[in-house]
Amino acid sequence: MILELDCGNSFIKWRVLDLPAVGAFAEGVVGSDVALIDSLSALPGLLLTRCRLVSVRALEETSKLVAALEAAFGVVVSCAAPARDMAGVRNGYEAFERLGLDRWLAMLGAFKLASGACLVLDFGTAATADFIAADGEHLGGFICPGMPLMRNQLRTHTRKIRYDDAAAEQALARLSPGRTTVEAVERGCTLMLRGFVLTQLELARSYWGDEFTVFLTGGDAELVSEAVPQARLVPDLVFVGLAMACPLS
Repeated sequence: MILELDCGNSFIKWRVLDLPAVGAFAEGVVGSDVALIDSLSALPGLLLTRCRLVSVRALEETSKLVAALEAAFGVVVSCAAPARDMAGVRNGYEAFERLGLDRWLAMLGAFKLASGACLVLDFGTAATADFIAADGEHLGGFICPGMPLMRNQLRTHTRKIRYDDAAAEQALARLSPGRTTVEAVERGCTLMLRGFVLTQLELARSYWGDEFTVFLTGGDAELVSEAVPQARLVPDLVFVGLAMACPLS
């Protein structure tokens, strides 16, 4: 069994693959290293043989997690690392090691699946866009606050904005102008994300016409999916790239 981890700024997304079976043996999202170890330890029949991960966290945080996994399950952990080029994709950052590893792996996965020019839109703590030409050249990208950051900033800096996650979910049942604060905030932030998507599509068309594939990924990708009906929704796009960056054969 192979454990795969995507260690983001806010959460750890995990899945266990029981090869050669198709699909995940188990998967989940947790908020801490301890919760991850507990979730895995509770799985009946778990027998990990290998592990690979990508992390955008500080080196010290990542090292602690690696040590905890090795101690708990006796596995050697393979960590994705920055690269100037890989699998036909050329990193477009001036300092390639500064590009977020989750973005890099999502680009690798998208280029493999598209076999051509692609626009990768990732909606997590931050919302990101990356442009990869048909020859694999990464043209660069954009980063802006995602739904959690926009929501939390308004809650933090505006005293009268107070509501829970259940109210937020209910508010997104439609996108008409809000008649309560929670509706106004949730729908307004969603429309900002959709506006971000539309500007990225416009730019991609200026590069490639209609000859490109759009990928949506990240926890909040479904919030914008109606704005890009032609897009491919691939929740595990980072894991596609992780398998390329850390082959465990």
